[in-house]
Amino acid sequence: MRIIGLDYGSKTVGVAVSDELGWTAQALETISRKEENKLRKTLARIEELVRTYGAESIVLGYPKHMNNEAGDRCAKTEEFKAMLERRIGIPVILQDERMSTVSAERILMEGGVRRENRKEYVDKMAAAFILQTYLERMSHDQEDRSI
Repeated sequence: MRIIGLDYGSKTVGVAVSDELGWTAQALETISRKEENKLRKTLARIEELVRTYGAESIVLGYPKHMNNEAGDRCAKTEEFKAMLERRIGIPVILQDERMSTVSAERILMEGGVRRENRKEYVDKMAAAFILQTYLERMSHDQEDRSI
């Protein structure tokens, strides 16, 4: 069972996919658009990726503030979640994404990726962090149930 991970931003959506066993997340691509509300092509590409990988669910980063409050981006993310569920028809799970972009930036810096090239990778890396966090949480929950 594969899962698609998404880092939804105002002009880009980072995409990651899990392996078939649901253990690891791999960064896949970044979908770009010119305007924040122009989502038709973005939704069509996500739908295509779900079909290609046979994904059974989507994990969508939920951008809470560091103080755990939900702001304007959370409301936009909830709207995007509803659009995905209507169009694609599979469950969309919200996953706290605090620090995912910071973590992605740090990994890219440590890997020697030049500042001007990081933008190309950061969104899909953040999607991979979001998805990996979810996979680890699910694995932990299963372990707790088996004890």
